[in-house]
Amino acid sequence: MYDDILYRLSKSKFRSSFKLRDKDKELIKNKGIDTIRIHAYDFINKRIAPSYIANDGKQTPFKGHPVFIAQHACACCCRECLYKWHKIEKGKKLNKEEIDYIVNLLMKWIERQYLS
Repeated sequence: MYDDILYRLSKSKFRSSFKLRDKDKELIKNKGIDTIRIHAYDFINKRIAPSYIANDGKQTPFKGHPVFIAQHACACCCRECLYKWHKIEKGKKLNKEEIDYIVNLLMKWIERQYLS
């Protein structure tokens, strides 16, 4: 499931332009992948999961944390992108399965980037 969507995202000029920088990889090395996963859950629960997001489309920074980069690379940065790429409806609170799907996708992308 994740390999298919990551492949499709890699064919997008915009989505494929996102890469982890050395300082992002250093953060992963220092914090550990388990802590990065905790951060991913926190960011998704606070910035993407609510049914209404006041600044939707602008809530995910383009730098500053590996999860933010992954969100843009994986089209999990706002509810519009989630709908376009993943068919996750806007206007409703995300459920546990949707949140787990997003975090697992982000972590798969991060792990691939980190190891490359």
